[in-house]
Amino acid sequence: MRSPDAGWDTVRRFIGPILGLALLVWLCIPAAVRGPLEFIFPDAPEVTYDRASLVGLIGEHLVLVAVSTAAATALGLFIGIGVTREAGRPFLPLAQDASSLAQTFPPVAILALAVPILGFGFTPTVAALFVYSILPVVKNTIAGLEAVPADILEASTGMGMRPVERLMRTELPLAARVILAGVRTSVVLNVGTATIGATIGAGGLGRIIIAGLVRDNPAWILTGALAAAVLALLADRLFAGLDETFYSAGEVI
Repeated sequence: MRSPDAGWDTVRRFIGPILGLALLVWLCIPAAVRGPLEFIFPDAPEVTYDRASLVGLIGEHLVLVAVSTAAATALGLFIGIGVTREAGRPFLPLAQDASSLAQTFPPVAILALAVPILGFGFTPTVAALFVYSILPVVKNTIAGLEAVPADILEASTGMGMRPVERLMRTELPLAARVILAGVRTSVVLNVGTATIGATIGAGGLGRIIIAGLVRDNPAWILTGALAAAVLALLADRLFAGLDETFYSAGEVI
């Protein structure tokens, strides 16, 4: 029989995302935005950003995050797997140091270096987000694969698995939760950091924030900041749900 505490835990788990989604929908309705924001910022010249659709800006923001995170995840997995193999193990310290060094560079500095080479807009922004977010994926891939018990690896080899088969059927499934935690961190970092792309014409929610700073309009700044924060919350909760799925699957196994 399900306990009352379990039901309350379910409510608490979903109340944040539901409220966040409701806030995001509310921000996307210009007529609804005017009332409360006008009350909070009575001196603001314009309380609704009508230069572009908020839904469209959210879409641009999500594309920036998705492309940069996908690239960081793919290369992070490749590096993490490579340096935990016997042939690549001498490069393990180098991979860890290089990924750590990449995150010490501010995204704005990476943008400044990328613009002369890649131009303005989407591409340099994705490059900056990619460099900034690869560290969690590399670190967690290495940590997850290194944490797989040696006796399980020996048992897999004893069952006749080849190295690639052992990686796909034993190591990656056991390391999946740790790797997913790294991807989760990467996504949340990118959701917030992608706002800087507006400074070089990449679009996204940063357009509202930059416009608010230029026009001295706090209502626009709050709208963009709230939308980015809600997206980060929803992404975090989505990955938390995936993590719980892996945990439940592990318990069943």
